[in-house]
Amino acid sequence: MLSEKERKLLAETWDTLTPVAEYIGSDALLRMFTNFPGSKTYFSHLNISAGSPHLFSHGKKIVLAIAEGARDISQLTITLAPLQTYHAYVLRIDPSNFKLFSHCMLISLACHMGEDFTPVLHAAMDKYLSAFAAVLAEKYR
Repeated sequence: MLSEKERKLLAETWDTLTPVAEYIGSDALLRMFTNFPGSKTYFSHLNISAGSPHLFSHGKKIVLAIAEGARDISQLTITLAPLQTYHAYVLRIDPSNFKLFSHCMLISLACHMGEDFTPVLHAAMDKYLSAFAAVLAEKYR
């Protein structure tokens, strides 16, 4: 799936992004809610408007989970096990939302990183976020 070079690149990239986790995460969430309104269903009890504390808080949680997974991609299933269970059995999130979110995250990263979001990083990030979404959806099978 990912070469050792890509794994290292992803870990380094996510380490540099964690200080702005709430901004990148909230941007990706807002993109998903805007373009895929059905994904808002699971957040009806929260204020998810642009700039809201709930949006920033949840966006940060997501980015930190993505960054944690990138530190050791070979252990992604183990790292995400608690989130798998929580999203599948407690929240009952439609697993297609994970894939939608990963696409929105790619756009947010490209906007935030600009020229630093190289084609090599884009390809590695796309593979990683696809794997991340697939691992989160495993409990649904």
